Amino acid sequence: MHVCYHERPIPMQPVDLLIIAAYLAGILAIGFWCRKRQKTTRHYFLAGQQMPWWAISGSIVATETSAITFVSIPGVAYASGGDFTFMQLVLGYLLGRIVICILFIPAYFRRSLLTIYQLLQSRFGPQVKSLAASLFIVMRTIADGVRLLLTSVVMAAVWRTFFPSIGLVHATAMSIVLIGCVMLLFTAAGGMEAVVWTEVLHVGVYMIGAVAAGILLIRAIPGGLHGAMTIGSQAHKFRMFDFSFDLTRPYVFWAGVIGGCFLNMSTHGTDQYMVQRYLCTTSSRKASLALLVSGVVIFVQFLGFLFIGVLLFGYYRPDLGGYMQPDQVFPDFIIHHVPSGLSGLITAAVLAAATSPSVNSVAATALADLYQPLVRQRTDEHYLRVSRVLTVLAGFAQIGVALALIGEKGSAVNTALGVASLINGPILGVFLLSAMQREGSVAAFTGMLAGIAAVTSVWLFTPLAWPWYAVVGSLTTLGVGMVMARRVQPAAAELSAQPE
Repeated sequence: MHVCYHERPIPMQPVDLLIIAAYLAGILAIGFWCRKRQKTTRHYFLAGQQMPWWAISGSIVATETSAITFVSIPGVAYASGGDFTFMQLVLGYLLGRIVICILFIPAYFRRSLLTIYQLLQSRFGPQVKSLAASLFIVMRTIADGVRLLLTSVVMAAVWRTFFPSIGLVHATAMSIVLIGCVMLLFTAAGGMEAVVWTEVLHVGVYMIGAVAAGILLIRAIPGGLHGAMTIGSQAHKFRMFDFSFDLTRPYVFWAGVIGGCFLNMSTHGTDQYMVQRYLCTTSSRKASLALLVSGVVIFVQFLGFLFIGVLLFGYYRPDLGGYMQPDQVFPDFIIHHVPSGLSGLITAAVLAAATSPSVNSVAATALADLYQPLVRQRTDEHYLRVSRVLTVLAGFAQIGVALALIGEKGSAVNTALGVASLINGPILGVFLLSAMQREGSVAAFTGMLAGIAAVTSVWLFTPLAWPWYAVVGSLTTLGVGMVMARRVQPAAAELSAQPE
């Protein structure tokens, strides 16, 4: 017989709404407080390169811990057949960080860069730089649109608690617009400096929220922690390693370690969204320290969120009464089964995980790599004004993606990481080509096109799991680029040697 532990939900109270509103207002205040120091484009995008390494480390953690992590990762362990095998992917993340510290970060600090794609221009020319920058803008707009949508699911539940007559679609749309506008305002005003300091705040808020939720779940499950561990063990929730060689499954050891390594190298090593944070420090050593420390925190954090998923399984017992959508289970608990006041704090924690925006990085890329090459010799004041406009446009684009995806099924974490793997692979490949001292824009551009074609074909026509997309895209780009470099350069040398 199924015993329901939560027959009488606890409704949210006005104090919860006040807590959420106060948090969003606090974020806006930080943005406008930082506005007075945004005098140049380099300060707007790189915070004057004076940020301490520990703040950058916290910013990396907050950036990596989006609402997708907060909401969707517990759902991974909660789901039917779910367990801790996601951690195999995190092991790949740690390996990727080590490679980044050795291969990429020192190169970024040898030049005065605003975006990392400027490095590609010096090696391969403007066409390759523009292609890589454009791919980043498209990928980041889609991925962060998904993140915004998932966050809005939580906020929509809040709206419907206080205004039951509002439909789910309308409540979600209202939430997307509200959160998106807050994100836009504080980022457009305060630039990267505001982003970093608010992200440091976010880490503290959502860590407190996650720990509070875990304690409440343990106290609500019969038998407490022991009872939850027993239920999780019986359902095989604590399995962490799966050494089967199945290319169609995302959470097996080989896909996790190899695919996770390549994915992390691309997202943390060749993605302006993350690398821009490293460039806010004073040296490559401090940037590497920030990245490695963040990796340890992320490992512990993912373990914690997966364990919350096991606690949710023990609380709801879906094996006895039916599963709800994995991405909805943690929001349901936060909204309906957490005492007033704490519910508002945890909801604010989810919003905190969403308001780590990429619009500043998208604007930096659009300005430095696409706009400035076309509109030359203008004052820095002009480029600063354009930067704010581009920030707003980037935000509107992400809001549009989120609105367009309302009602889509499936796990948000799979969707977001799948998109990142799909597009970041070819970008990683051309950076690897650059690190190997290969020259020639034709070789690099052809390699990137081949990588895009290969990974798109794999995505459309094969059941290959998404962690392998970054591997396919990067290695195809690297391989084709190396072959083309060997063919094009001798041909060019032979042509130049012929007498006129």
